[in-house]
Amino acid sequence: MNPALNADLHCHSTISDGTLPPEAVAARAHANGVQLWALTDHDEVSGQHRAAAAAKTLGMGYLTGVEISITFIGKTVHIVGLGIDPDDARLIEGLRQTRGGREARAHEMAEGLAKVGIRGAYEGALRFVGNPDLISRTHFARFLVESRVCRDTNEVFRKFLVEGKPGFVPHRWATLKDAVTWINQAGGMAVVAHPARYGFTATEEFALFTEFKNHGGRAVEVVTGSHTPAEYQTYAELAREFGLAASRGSDFHSPEESHTELGSLPALPEGLTPVWELLSARILH
Repeated sequence: MNPALNADLHCHSTISDGTLPPEAVAARAHANGVQLWALTDHDEVSGQHRAAAAAKTLGMGYLTGVEISITFIGKTVHIVGLGIDPDDARLIEGLRQTRGGREARAHEMAEGLAKVGIRGAYEGALRFVGNPDLISRTHFARFLVESRVCRDTNEVFRKFLVEGKPGFVPHRWATLKDAVTWINQAGGMAVVAHPARYGFTATEEFALFTEFKNHGGRAVEVVTGSHTPAEYQTYAELAREFGLAASRGSDFHSPEESHTELGSLPALPEGLTPVWELLSARILH
């Protein structure tokens, strides 16, 4: 398959913390020239059949997907699974357990915000959640913007929802081994999402990718919405060093909030194996 294919293999819908339903995300991707699409909602696969049906109606190639939250050396890291069987019982149960702590965490976040005078945050955040099992910091951020506490969601995170701020509550997610195992058992391929975002030292990052590969992980997002052009090259080199395939995805969440539009990213750097070449048998048409 063409390495310059307009593939967008990382985005979100109302099934997790996006603002558009799967069908609208599909239509937007198609309108923007996406030829191969994957919906990768956080810790949830219940939108996959809807997304696949929408892509088929539009004549757009589709890879099933999910984005799994894990904890690695005390930080939250995201592992995308592409080409998974969304009906795999082990994957579904693992994701259910991963989601389990979100509600308790959300109540703790609201308590922290109440201590600095922001009341009713849990109830307010719930209004922005399509799926209450997946309440997250993003939903709190939207409530605080609506309440005019902050101008935009970035300001909310900076002032209230990152480590050391009043609304931050750490959550223990799945392990790296769990996530990669679930994805592989479901017939998919594990991809480290937006690696530049985590702020790891070179030693920590080497440990992440070494363990990831040892557990059967096979790809890394090289071109993604939060990476700079210099970081495209950094992670292209890392992909070559570790013998990983390369993925590409906007991480689109919302027309109002996302910096990178569906289908708008540059092509992968040359000399890499696109993840879609290895997943060609899993693409739905």
